[in-house]
Amino acid sequence: MSAGQLARAWQIFFDALGDAGPADLDQRQHALERLIRDNGVTYNVYADSHGPQRPWALDLLPMLLSADDGAVIEKGVEQRAQLLEAIMADVYGPQRLIQQALLPQALVRGHPGYLRAMHGATPAGGRHLRIAAFDLARSPQGHWWVVSQRTQAPSGLGYLLENRNSISLQFPQAFRALNVRSLAGSYKALIDSIASACPDLDGGPKRIVLLTPGPYNETYFEHAYPARHLGLTLVEGNDLMVRDERLFLKTIVGLEPVHGVLKRLDDEFLDPLELRADSTLGVPGLMQAVRAGNVLLANAPGSAFLESPALLGFLPALSEHLLGQTLQLPSLASWWCGEQAAVQDMLPKLRDHVIKPTYPSGHGLSIIAHTLSPPELANWAARIMRRGLDHTVQAYTPLSQTPIWHGGKMVLRSAMLRVFALADGQGAWRVLPGALARLASRDENIASMQQGGSSADVWVVGRSSGPAVIDGLNLRSSGPGGKAAISSRAGENLFWLGRYTERAENSARLAQLTLQSLHGEDRDCSSLLSWLSRVAVNNALVPPGTPAATQSSRVFERALIDALGPASGATSVGYNLMALKGAAACVRERLSQAQWQTIVQAVQDFETRCEPLSGVRQGSIAGSPEQLERALNALQWASHWLAAITGAQTDRMMRDDGWRLLSIGRHIERLGSLSSALASGLATGALREDGGYRAMLALFDSTITFQALYQQRRDLGALLGLLVQDSDNPRSLAWVTQTLKARLNKLGAGQMPDMDGLARLLPDPSRWPLADLSASGRFDPQYLATLQEDLMATAQAAWSLSEQVGRRCFSHAADSRSVGA
Repeated sequence: MSAGQLARAWQIFFDALGDAGPADLDQRQHALERLIRDNGVTYNVYADSHGPQRPWALDLLPMLLSADDGAVIEKGVEQRAQLLEAIMADVYGPQRLIQQALLPQALVRGHPGYLRAMHGATPAGGRHLRIAAFDLARSPQGHWWVVSQRTQAPSGLGYLLENRNSISLQFPQAFRALNVRSLAGSYKALIDSIASACPDLDGGPKRIVLLTPGPYNETYFEHAYPARHLGLTLVEGNDLMVRDERLFLKTIVGLEPVHGVLKRLDDEFLDPLELRADSTLGVPGLMQAVRAGNVLLANAPGSAFLESPALLGFLPALSEHLLGQTLQLPSLASWWCGEQAAVQDMLPKLRDHVIKPTYPSGHGLSIIAHTLSPPELANWAARIMRRGLDHTVQAYTPLSQTPIWHGGKMVLRSAMLRVFALADGQGAWRVLPGALARLASRDENIASMQQGGSSADVWVVGRSSGPAVIDGLNLRSSGPGGKAAISSRAGENLFWLGRYTERAENSARLAQLTLQSLHGEDRDCSSLLSWLSRVAVNNALVPPGTPAATQSSRVFERALIDALGPASGATSVGYNLMALKGAAACVRERLSQAQWQTIVQAVQDFETRCEPLSGVRQGSIAGSPEQLERALNALQWASHWLAAITGAQTDRMMRDDGWRLLSIGRHIERLGSLSSALASGLATGALREDGGYRAMLALFDSTITFQALYQQRRDLGALLGLLVQDSDNPRSLAWVTQTLKARLNKLGAGQMPDMDGLARLLPDPSRWPLADLSASGRFDPQYLATLQEDLMATAQAAWSLSEQVGRRCFSHAADSRSVGA
């Protein structure tokens, strides 16, 4: 191919763009960025549920590999996966490789990732590795080299699939024209192989979970994404427990057996009893269950020593010894400096190499020696001389480059490939026909996402034309019992998501109502102000000890406005919005991206609108009219956002037990807060006044409904009939209690019969004798006192029900017996 001439694959690619050709690549770039944003694809070096999420960096142009390159990589990676499995079998078995000096003891038994507790144990399914990742570099001369390998919890499978889905959607014609090989079959083969190898201890369906460190992990997206598409339950360590050497998932209906775990944790965090004692991410007793063969872990613990760069120099001889084969895909030349001969050979040539830590506790990052100053280079040489076994020296090769679309034109970036080998159900390995390309930033030769790099999809071009399938997974299975299990942690977060949503909505409405009343025509109505003061304190809108509005309306108003924003430290509207977001962040895999973005934008918008209110704390006693207007505006917008959030919860979520718990949380909060507010209205006499009458309707969000039904009536019977007993009003206490009972009775689909008992603990406001009052219109003090007691008992029943639901669905203290037999 002459200089300046497009390779055939790229010629086909651009021809498939149509008449516009490269001219519309900017438009496609914008579409891709919007797709990444809408899909919520993120990568955060330090993830924070309260901070901004960093969008996943994906280039528009795929990296194209020829069929020949794909075949070389596939054969070489498959062979290497077989070799690593053979090494694991020996190291945790007879250890002949160490005895015959084919592997130094210091790289195995001296490695912190070698787990002596696994020696002699046979993993469930008979193999140690089911996923292996290899980082490949292509030299400018076109040769492929293995730079490193990952076996503990290789990252990238989720991002790889997302890259493929996103880029194939931007170039569907080119994808088909190049007959790009599909990925989906390999993912399915992995899950099928894990399922078939899981121990069959109870004869029932096998449950496989994906163990994640949680939403604060930088790659959390690619934990949730494959779990959702592969039909796996996404769990954290505290979702699981070991009992009688078996692993169980804590669900809202009780303990459910777990047969297989696809782990995204490094080994050292798996079990605080046997590994890192300070780990809060693992499961106490998990190693015991693994050794007993009662649960399959993919990968089995103990493979971290395979990731040492020092091991690469020993693999050619190990391949000859274990497989009787020459390595088809060579490693970059590597020398472990724990051997004196290697040190003497390498030190004069150190500037032309890369210095890497042998062990994970070493100096951390790779050091490209030619970038060091002479004193720095001498310092590194001295360190190697002092303690050579801690260092490995690897040959340096400039990475080959691939075109990307940047700034409206094609430019070149250095690239490194991560290729995955996945075990299939027949005991063989299947290499993904594609890869995750990591691209170096400008003028860099290190491809690292943590150092500002980006990614690209990798297309392996098919050898013959034919229909190509746009990748997508639809592998969800019903799992045990025909339904996806709801873990207790997920259930509890959904429950509190419901409660905080309702609490935020109620507190925003109450704060808005209070500020309007303090400046409205009823601002001199003492019973109204007394009621608003009491309810504001009960709902934490003002700090305890704040003078009531009847004593000093200006001080009361200042305290209420002070407490609105999340930065105030008070548990008012801003706090409830932040708590809502925190609960949602823990169950993001269950929320649509639009739903999550609405929550994020609601919090950001309220914070922004509350920032100017901080000036109220200084200077004059009362806030200015501008500050009052800003506060009311912030509350009005918060109500708009919360209405959107409520709509998404009601109409955009699967009506499973998780949603029922969310709904139960909402209705418990509504029943408790509104019952208490209505009781306070009776106690203070606010309902005897027109201002209090209107305010109570506004708090129940029932003003328009009341006007449509009763027009100009202002008797207590009509008010209580609508707010307490109307079966068509979703804000009435009777409707809320009936809805709660229905949700409780349906929870667990018959597996939780005690829910019916909890439902019976709720009072039935529809049976309260309000009809006589409605007919007479009199204010019978004794009757009102009894009604007030009933309302407070209803509020107390709601809070008690919350505790009972928590004990029944979220706590498994009764099941926490010894992890052993």
